[in-house]
Amino acid sequence: MILTIIIAFFSLIGLLVIHEFGHFIIAKKFGVRVDEFGIGYPPRLFGKKIGQTFYSVNLLPFGAFVKMKGEEKRQEAKDSFSSQSVLKRILIVLGGVISFWVVSFILFSFVFGLGAPVAVGDSQDPSLKDPRVQVAAVASHSPAQEAGLRVGDTIKEFKVGQEEFKIDKIKNLQELSQRYKGQEAVLTIERGKQSLEIPIFLRESPPQGQGPIGVALARTAIKSYPWYQAPWQGMKATFNMTVAIVQGYVQVIKNLVKSKPAGVELVGPVGVMNLFAQAGQLGAVYFIQFVGIIALYLAIFNILPIPAVDGGRALFLIIEGLFRRPIPEKVEQNINTAFFGLLIILMVWVTIKDISRIF
Repeated sequence: MILTIIIAFFSLIGLLVIHEFGHFIIAKKFGVRVDEFGIGYPPRLFGKKIGQTFYSVNLLPFGAFVKMKGEEKRQEAKDSFSSQSVLKRILIVLGGVISFWVVSFILFSFVFGLGAPVAVGDSQDPSLKDPRVQVAAVASHSPAQEAGLRVGDTIKEFKVGQEEFKIDKIKNLQELSQRYKGQEAVLTIERGKQSLEIPIFLRESPPQGQGPIGVALARTAIKSYPWYQAPWQGMKATFNMTVAIVQGYVQVIKNLVKSKPAGVELVGPVGVMNLFAQAGQLGAVYFIQFVGIIALYLAIFNILPIPAVDGGRALFLIIEGLFRRPIPEKVEQNINTAFFGLLIILMVWVTIKDISRIF
């Protein structure tokens, strides 16, 4: 478990370093002088100057940073960020977001080459490896929630009295839960590396759209692709997951506008680390796939048109391009500082909720 947490921590830090490297590489491409590329945040531990850039490793391991000439204070020099065209500055600002998508594509392609977990229904395809029936969602106030079932649990066996049934298809569990509703059953589940037996009451009159247990099920299996097909599958997965995440954000906004926060659950760094640890317990392929998904979430969040993230900076530049003059430097700094403060407050609040939820 400790090793999984360490790997998860460095994976998340690695994503943040790659994000900053995206800004760095595009800035260099356009001839912008990069004064420092730092891993972690000061105080500085050590570093070395190579060419015009000082590369540093710093004490606080919470990401990375790039210091570009003319970024914080506008300068008219040819190698200054502020002297570049609006289009070039937008590309530099969005370089970090682009790097997240590139990382996701590479990771997903790698996973599909190794063998990726995919939804297969009750298919009998002999090429599928390790088919399993998993919990995809748990209904509120359901027997599943009361029994402690979690999303990602694999249901292996169903027992009632002296009778035992192996679960290898969704249809098996659905039929058994209907046959024995009104009785107590025991589900043998696999959670990470743990095997657990969970008693559960099969209700007779479930709400409309729910079954006796109160779970949504998915049958998954490992499916691999030849090396020449894996990149195409990786590209499709990156696109489809991006669309799904955007749709999720839209639904969250709709819920908030309608004052219906149900289903809105924010996760901070502690919560993300916990999810990393859970994915790590499922195996290397699941962990790599999860890192790719997190990279996409970070990409979408960073491209949102709000100050203090890359999308907000790009929005300021678009406004500059439309009105042919930059937003006053002091105004931009004040807006960014205010929103950064709000993000910090939100992060602290979400982290407290994460800790209370986990422990």
